[in-house]
Amino acid sequence: MANVTLAIDDGLLRRARVKAVNENTSVNAVVRDFLVRWVDEEGERAAAVHRLRTVLDATEYRSGGVKWTRDELHER
Repeated sequence: MANVTLAIDDGLLRRARVKAVNENTSVNAVVRDFLVRWVDEEGERAAAVHRLRTVLDATEYRSGGVKWTRDELHER
């Protein structure tokens, strides 16, 4: 496993360490988990879009021929 050096404000790091201790974890684990989620985010989003398109493609919908204008849709 590789090591990474980060430049973090002393106050921020101190608060992060306190929060990590309160959550029974470490700043290192929080950063590592964040990076995993950040990197995997695109794949998860693409999978969600694919699932949504599958559902929409299988759904039959009708507007009854009604066409609304933007102003009609936003009337209050």
